[in-house]
Order: sequence, then structure tokens, then C-alpha cells
Amino acid sequence: MGLLSRAAATDRRVIVLALARMVGAAGNSFLIVVLPLYIASDLIDVDALIGSAVGVGPVAVTLTEPLLIGIVLSLFGFLNSFSQPLTGRLSDRMGVRRPFVLAGILLLGTASGLYTVADAYWHLVVLRAAQGFGAALIIPATVALVNEYAASDSDRGGNFGVYNTFRLLGFGFGPVLAGAVVEGGPYDLSPVGLPTLDGFDAAFVAACAGAYLSFVLVFLLVRDAADASEAGDDLSIRVRGEDRLLDPVFALGLATVAMGLCIAMFATLQNQVNVRLDQAPVWFGIQFGAVTIANVLLQVPVGQASDRIGRRPFLLAGFVLLAPTTLLQGIVTDPIVMTLVRLGQGVAVAFVFAPSLALAGDLAREGESGTTLSVLTMG
Repeated sequence: MGLLSRAAATDRRVIVLALARMVGAAGNSFLIVVLPLYIASDLIDVDALIGSAVGVGPVAVTLTEPLLIGIVLSLFGFLNSFSQPLTGRLSDRMGVRRPFVLAGILLLGTASGLYTVADAYWHLVVLRAAQGFGAALIIPATVALVNEYAASDSDRGGNFGVYNTFRLLGFGFGPVLAGAVVEGGPYDLSPVGLPTLDGFDAAFVAACAGAYLSFVLVFLLVRDAADASEAGDDLSIRVRGEDRLLDPVFALGLATVAMGLCIAMFATLQNQVNVRLDQAPVWFGIQFGAVTIANVLLQVPVGQASDRIGRRPFLLAGFVLLAPTTLLQGIVTDPIVMTLVRLGQGVAVAFVFAPSLALAGDLAREGESGTTLSVLTMG
């Protein structure tokens, strides 16, 4: 059965939510490629910061351009990750998901548009922090909806596979388009009465437009699950297992944090990778998107297979494959080989993503999907 036919058999509500997230993810992923180039350009003044020592005594760190880029990119992830348990718990407590998704999309989109007027490094820090919190509003609520839309445990892996496939389509192709948009600038819009846009501003406007289109789709077509249960009194995140050292969901959360670090560090090294491999920015966009392409091809079949034969075999295979594919990225010196290695890393991620969310959904108590699933999505 093909990817499209598998998706067609999925709950329509999941498909609508996935399409909305695909549009929003495409816009947001533009920034992963654009922001490092923007900071490295002469449009943002970072010369006064480079070489400065930050810290106290022996723990002082000298600021470099890669470190400044890493701070901006990582700040999104830190605020997103640490806020998700709070927003997921609040969503459970209030018994609603849709308002959280809508508020988060507005925050992401508005911040993307404001990059066009940012001309100082601290502006980027503030805007990226706002986007991190916006993502924290969106992610636990959306995965909780997908979990609650599942009619039974035998549908859950397939639902998450379809949702992740469409979301990652947007996230994967966004960087490829972003590299092309930046290189293609400036854009003369005087024939339609608008000012000329350089490549960076065009990318920021596109990211903003994608988020607002996603908002419209969610507002018009997505509703909270009709049979959503009220949360219980205890919404704490369980760390210790009842008959083992760690709770299964918490253990999966730790593992996915490690997986996220393996994937995310590539984005902070864009300029260094381009120089070492002697490649254009569009190549980096392709390599970054390769992980997502593998996920797009495998999420649905892996998710549905995990419904039939269990979650654990896929989780073990994915984490075993993750180590060598991460190590090789520091060794290869050819753009094509790097792309193939990133595809291999994408296979590892695909084997983990849908089965881990489905397992957490299997174990979540009624009305606690947001809290339980946030343990995984925060990674």
C-alpha cells in the first residue's frame, strides 16, 4: 500500500491537523537555514560581541560567531523543551487543545515577520525566545489531539505516522526552499507597488505567511476531540517506574533528548560544514532536509507496523543506527556522501519517532495526553 493510500485511510481530523502543521513547519524551518546566514552577514552587527568573554573566572567563555549562532538556534529549543511540560499540563487541566495551538501559531508567525525589522543581535535572541514558547504551546496540544483522535491502540501508531509525515514534509522542504530564496534575492516588487526585498526579508515574510496560513487552517478545520476526558488530580511527570528504575515514558524521553542533540548540532555548524565540504548554502539545505525526507518515506509504514508487531523492535533498531550515522557526519568530506549519511540518520529517527509517541499514548491515562506526550516532544 502506497503512502497516499495509507494516509487516505487515516482519520480525516488527523490529516487536517497534519496539513496545517505541514504549512506552519515549512515556514518555521526556513529560519534554521536563514538565521545563521543572517547573523554571518553584515546586516546584523556582531563584531562588538565576538571575542568578548562571558562568565566568571575559569568558567568564562569567549564568544565566537558559531557560538552566537548556536545560542540563537538553541534558545528556541531550550524554551520549547522546558516549557512543554507546563503547557501540556495546563492543556490537560483546562481540557482543551485548540486554543493553545492557535496562540502558538500566532506567536511563531508574528515573530517571523518581525525579523525583517531586527538589526541587532539581541533582537534575534528575543524573537527566537518568543518562537520557542510559541512552539511549546503548539506541540503538546497537537500530539495530544492526534492521540485522542485514535479510536484504539491499533490506530495510534498509524495516526502518529501520518501526522509526522505531513509535518516533516513541511519541515524538510522548508530549508531547501530557504536556501534558494536567500540566494535568489533581491526581489523587485515595484510592479505590484511593494518595496524591493532582499533574500533574507523574503524568507522571513514567507515564514510569516506560512504560519498565518496554518492558523487559518486550524481555526477553520480543527476541533477538540469530542470525547476528551477531564484530567485527574495528579498531573505530575512520573520518573520512577512501578517495578523498574525509570518510568518507560521518562526513559524514552531521555533517549529522545539524546537523539535531538545528535540531529540539532548539525544546524549550528552550517557555515563550517559549507566551508569544509566546499559547497553552496543550497547543499546544506538539502543535507538538513535529508533526515526529514527519510522520515517522510518511513513514518507511516513504521507507525502502522508498530501497531501490528509492537513498538520496542523499532525503538531498539533506531537508537542502534543513530550512533554511527551521527559519527560519520564529522568524518565525510563530500557533499553527496554527507547527504547519504544524513539520510541514514533520518531512517534511525523514523524508527523512533512514531513508535515512541504511540507507546506514550498507549500508557497515558485518560485526560493526561498533553502531560505524558510532552515528555517525548520536549526532546
